[in-house]
Amino acid sequence: MTEPRPGAAAPKSGNGAIAVYVHWPYCARICPYCDFNVVRDRGWREEQAVLVEAILCDLEAQAAMLGPRPLASIFFGGGTPSLMQVEDVARVIERARTLFPGGGVEITLEANPTDAEAAHFAALRQAGVNRLSLGVQSLDDAALKFLGRNHSADEARRAIAVAAGVFGRLSIDLIYALPGQTVAAWNAAMAEALAMGFEHVSPYQLTIAEGTAFARATERGSLVPPDEDTAADLYEATQTVLGVAGFEAYEVSNHARDAAARSAHNLHVWRGGDYVGVGPGAHGRLTLQGIRTATVAHRRIATYVEGVAAGTPWSDQDVLDPRAAAEERLLLGLRAVEGVALADLAALGLSPAADPVADLITDGFLASADGRIAATARGRPVLDAVLKALLT
Repeated sequence: MTEPRPGAAAPKSGNGAIAVYVHWPYCARICPYCDFNVVRDRGWREEQAVLVEAILCDLEAQAAMLGPRPLASIFFGGGTPSLMQVEDVARVIERARTLFPGGGVEITLEANPTDAEAAHFAALRQAGVNRLSLGVQSLDDAALKFLGRNHSADEARRAIAVAAGVFGRLSIDLIYALPGQTVAAWNAAMAEALAMGFEHVSPYQLTIAEGTAFARATERGSLVPPDEDTAADLYEATQTVLGVAGFEAYEVSNHARDAAARSAHNLHVWRGGDYVGVGPGAHGRLTLQGIRTATVAHRRIATYVEGVAAGTPWSDQDVLDPRAAAEERLLLGLRAVEGVALADLAALGLSPAADPVADLITDGFLASADGRIAATARGRPVLDAVLKALLT
């Protein structure tokens, strides 16, 4: 079967809502823990202008291939999309809305505290961004220095205040399980952050990703992450403090003050919805000819631009057979508190009445109700082990 690509004629897919992910790869500084597809922003505006045109063309080509679809959400990630020219952000939003008509959808943009000028945030709001995700990471100067961030704790506090005054919807990221971090110190950090009034927080445990500066430091022995017991204690402290403050852990690393504060874009992805990925290295999930298809754009900026012009923006396009699609649905669905419908996992042959599901339910790691399975509070901290048991 010939696989359709953007720019090529292809049968139209179904009419389910589709989200748009826009990857902006530029960063003012590359953090030592980051394994995303990022490059240093050297102020090359001509290159960036060309990239914006490629992103717009890629959007148009994929929309033509997919046919009419209502828009679910737009998410600008990176990299640091707050470094984009505001007029370019506005152009991408306008084009996405034109290609995929929809009402008042969530439009999220990731930002760094160093970009927290009231006028800049107001311009982004005017451009159509209605939800800001702020990469605070820590409110401690020593921790920020260790993490390689280019902002201070005071700048982070100011950024939260400025963003809260412009955007009705605000999320912040925090990183914990740093070397030497104690539960008491992490509790104090969360307490300070929670007094600032945001509606959503994503606390991420520091992971040592292969190929990063932190991975090399760990190999040398100059960086020693917390042991498993300490990391588990920090995770439990996170759940307790945020829960008492009224934040629901609706996903493993995402907490919201109420249902309205949840990230609509992330929920769309965790629920197995289709999404277009545009920009260097962007991932997408599309239903093409009735088949779930995983796409990955070329990582290098120049290669991506050339690929879009040639009608071949993807470096990888994998057709997921029923089992692979069900496995992915399980991996994503169990991250969310709502879990996943067993009907979506038919290819895996899972049943609450038979092992391994029955065994995991008995041991308190899974719960089953209304034709769905979900990880419990006991199962979420060991989700990797739960998934391994379900898939082997």
